[in-house]
Amino acid sequence: MISSIEKEIVNLLERGDKKAISLLYENYADSLFGVIKKIISDDDTAQDVLQESFVKIWRYSKKYDASKAKLFTWLYRIAYNTAIDKVRSLKNKDGNEVQIEATYVYKLSASELNQDVLDIKKHLGSLDEKYQIVLNALFFEGMTQQEASDELDIPLGTIKSRLKIGLRELKKIYNP
Repeated sequence: MISSIEKEIVNLLERGDKKAISLLYENYADSLFGVIKKIISDDDTAQDVLQESFVKIWRYSKKYDASKAKLFTWLYRIAYNTAIDKVRSLKNKDGNEVQIEATYVYKLSASELNQDVLDIKKHLGSLDEKYQIVLNALFFEGMTQQEASDELDIPLGTIKSRLKIGLRELKKIYNP
């Protein structure tokens, strides 16, 4: 059963009323901070992630659909994913950057290229359109999964599923 405060918050979110964000913060910030703290131990970083989460919540507030998830579940997912993204970005900053000095990427001869995979765009056209769209966005337009989700207005989980299935279908073409 949905509480009256939750109903009020959902109604305010649907209307784009900024009062929703203060009610969300009053009622859910402590719980969301607890979720984030399970992933990020540093208090300052966790507070930053909480703020980033509320910015995302506001930015995506019109996308919330009460028929798909309870409000807290939706808030939880945003906070959890934001914390995971922060952990990943911090790991990347801590020395996992690509070294460009010693690379052989540009020293391939034409005979070393696998000629079978050069026609990937042609084979991509044989897949269902929903997989084509996702693979094209991720591999040929250079989008991240999150960017593709936002741009195509497709849930991130669906993007990931379509990527996995699309790649599996391409693998069947190249390795029958």
